[in-house]
Amino acid sequence: MAEIVNLRQARKQKARTEKERLAEQNRALHGRSKTSRDRDRLIANKADKFVAGHRREKSGDSDKSDA
Repeated sequence: MAEIVNLRQARKQKARTEKERLAEQNRALHGRSKTSRDRDRLIANKADKFVAGHRREKSGDSDKSDA
């Protein structure tokens, strides 16, 4: 025979599991120190500047070359 399941309890358990999963994501995303966030921001900015500095055409230069 099949196991009897209380739907109310099953819904509550599913909600608890989903809430815990969301909390885990938020802890991973926001649970960092200020120095860690600043360091990651500086690394991202440095990478953006590096890529921008090595582009063949600067943004907006393509209009000038047509004239």
